[in-house]
Amino acid sequence: MGKRLEGKVALITGGASGMGAAQARLFAAKGAAVCVADINDAGGQQMVDEIAEAGGRALFVHLDVREADQWQAAVARAEGTYGSLTVLCNNAGANFRVSFDEQTEEQWHVIMETGLTGAFLGTKAAVPAMRRAGGGSIVNMGSIASTRCGTNPGYAASKVGIWGLTKATALSYARENIRCNLVSPGNVDTPFIRQSNTYSPNTWETSIDNPENYRRRVEGTPMGRLVQPVEIAYAFLFLASDEASIITGTNLKVDGGATL
Repeated sequence: MGKRLEGKVALITGGASGMGAAQARLFAAKGAAVCVADINDAGGQQMVDEIAEAGGRALFVHLDVREADQWQAAVARAEGTYGSLTVLCNNAGANFRVSFDEQTEEQWHVIMETGLTGAFLGTKAAVPAMRRAGGGSIVNMGSIASTRCGTNPGYAASKVGIWGLTKATALSYARENIRCNLVSPGNVDTPFIRQSNTYSPNTWETSIDNPENYRRRVEGTPMGRLVQPVEIAYAFLFLASDEASIITGTNLKVDGGATL
């Protein structure tokens, strides 16, 4: 089963780092042509170069998932280069780790527009291409917060919302052989919760570089360790592959038991 994605063309958002990068590497190794999409141009191109050095096929497109015209351009680039688009992985997300009282309207909009509206716009852009290809698979990024919300209003609303979007997409396009599923990770060791950037700022109080935060997340995972990005990538791989050809509208939790 070395080339489980042979013949597939995948557009992967957030592909420059973290879980998106793990998907890009794995998908290319398993035979897919990969369109790495990100706002991080340098990181995205570095990922493409890494895939090419390993013998895979990849290209980079700059994509702000909040912009419909950039989505149209990314899908057109993938189709124009590789002849089709059959897989969409919606990974892009944002979070501000503050209380309900502290969350601002601006932060709310950034979270919702990146994680939820971005996936909606991506689906709208990708479905026509998947129709032309005769079918496809959309895999959205959920979270523990998709079913266990917590107190962060924007992130909770975004992740519960993407579960609803996933089911609506699955039901809308099932007759056209276009599947849509959700992968809900637990505590994953990525830059999203370790480093700091404009869409996911961290301080010593929130980063898992802080041993106390690291310990708390591990203790919240019954299997006793953080999830690794490649473990999420394998879940995406399965749902993108023909092995999951009858699976649509499901929420696959990859969380080490954190939501039990």
